[in-house]
Amino acid sequence: MTNNLKESVKKLKLFDAVTIVAGSMIGSGIFIVSSDIAQQVNSSGLLLIVWLVAGILTILGALCYGEYAACWPQAGGQYVYLRKGWGELIGFLWGWTSFLVIQTGTIAAVAAAFAKFLGILFPAVNSTHYLINSHYFSASYQQIAAILLIILITGINLAGIKIGSIIQNIFTVTKVLSLAGLILCGVYWGLNSPDINLSNTLTLPAFDVSLLPIIAVAMVGALFSSDAWNNVTFIAGEIEKAEKNLPLALIIGTGSVILLYLLINMAYLVVLPFSAIQHPSEDIIGAAFMGSIFGSYGMKIISIIILISVIGCINGLILAGARVFYAMAKDGLFFKKLSKLGNKSGVPENSLILQGIWASILVMSGSYSQLLDYVIFAALIFYVMTIGGLFICRKKYPDIPRPYKIIGYPYIPLIYCIIASFIAINILISKPFYAWAGLFIVIAGIPVYIFWKKKDNINIESEIATEE
Repeated sequence: MTNNLKESVKKLKLFDAVTIVAGSMIGSGIFIVSSDIAQQVNSSGLLLIVWLVAGILTILGALCYGEYAACWPQAGGQYVYLRKGWGELIGFLWGWTSFLVIQTGTIAAVAAAFAKFLGILFPAVNSTHYLINSHYFSASYQQIAAILLIILITGINLAGIKIGSIIQNIFTVTKVLSLAGLILCGVYWGLNSPDINLSNTLTLPAFDVSLLPIIAVAMVGALFSSDAWNNVTFIAGEIEKAEKNLPLALIIGTGSVILLYLLINMAYLVVLPFSAIQHPSEDIIGAAFMGSIFGSYGMKIISIIILISVIGCINGLILAGARVFYAMAKDGLFFKKLSKLGNKSGVPENSLILQGIWASILVMSGSYSQLLDYVIFAALIFYVMTIGGLFICRKKYPDIPRPYKIIGYPYIPLIYCIIASFIAINILISKPFYAWAGLFIVIAGIPVYIFWKKKDNINIESEIATEE
């Protein structure tokens, strides 16, 4: 069975693909997680090293995905790559986990972050003010705002891929310029403050092997603030010259964002004392940074920037994620109705709607954050399997056209797998409950896979009997 969006027109150009990569990566994490990392590593120099290594790992991953994208430029992305390399079951388990938690849970978390920062500008939108508050059901204004955002962005993407990509372009450009503005504020502050000396600001402890597990666990926040770059591969079937433009979009998008992340962290270090980075006001390092420069107005400025950032991020997640469930449905591994495209829009409308409904349920449950903690370990394992699968696919499909081959093969995928596996092992050691809980969610997909296979076989037999 094919899982290309064959009925749709390839409307997305290289710039559109780059904004989907960058826009999906940049959410609220860069304004928050550096404080948690700083608490774990307790060193300004190690803070930058964590972001640098996470960035290098992200770019290495993007280089590897580039080869996949050039070989199989079709809807589904990582689901397709895992299925091609490891078989249908592994591909399904990733898609199952993505639907249940990874993609929809991230959408829910990003929407909740939007509502939280909206509450700074409009105090009525908070978690203690309820629209409905009964013994059986409650809904805060913050939850309602998060769900309304999911509905709005889903509705925009139901109108067609072009409209969704235009929204993505506008918000990605805006938030990249906003990040650049924050960096320039840090540079200006540093040049005009006689007390600032970056060489004194950056401190590194003496190297010790015992630091490696600490750095590995601390990298979780940086990696997942840099995540979702692979979302662009989900919509490969709708990108012009995907075999060429997809690898370029992955490299340009991830490289640009990682550079911005490193520079913004250097700006934090220039403006704030390290203790303020570890324990910022409101637990938001971006707010402490802007407050130091602009005073009481800083919190409102950073809230507006984060709102813009979050809208671009959630649009990219919603736009791309539905294509995975569409691809699974085309292969008979999900609800059949999800394999249909809208007659006018040319997008997987049912898949978009179901994704939005489940993400909204997670918002109301309030469990998305905990679920995401559970699947961090599993998601990392899937990344290792996907990139490790390159070795399998080179042998399994030796004659397939490869318009783009990863530079430095086999060393780059090997380095990625070693570093990512080391991080995963340290997560398993330091947070065993979360790691095993995540694996349980993945394994729970096996009986679901068996159910869908049996259902698909019954449908095929029914179609054959009808034809006869």
